[in-house]
Amino acid sequence: MANSKLQLFQKRRQRVRNKLRKNANGQLRLSVHRSNRNIMCQIIDDSKGVTLASASTLESALGVVGQKNIDAATKVGAAIAERAKAKGIEEVYFDRGGFLFHGKVKALADAAREGGLKF
Repeated sequence: MANSKLQLFQKRRQRVRNKLRKNANGQLRLSVHRSNRNIMCQIIDDSKGVTLASASTLESALGVVGQKNIDAATKVGAAIAERAKAKGIEEVYFDRGGFLFHGKVKALADAAREGGLKF
């Protein structure tokens, strides 16, 4: 029997996350979530279970509320890099979840790298 899209997404997410955990060595995680309307990202300390910084297209300060394109993802990536630098965070590992590294997710990652985050 064929797997549903949701089941395939969940399998892909677990596969990516398990591979990253093996190589994380206590680093912070830059987690990305993309919905049909928004893109959100968080820098998470898994050892303490705390979110240290976050950025989203839902924030009116970024000026991209209601936009769901690559430009909005680029602004979110730049914002998370800026917030991470303000907290002294320079190195993270990128957790794309079950999303393909393509389009908006790639634009966010590239903008975060340009902003000074290393992953």
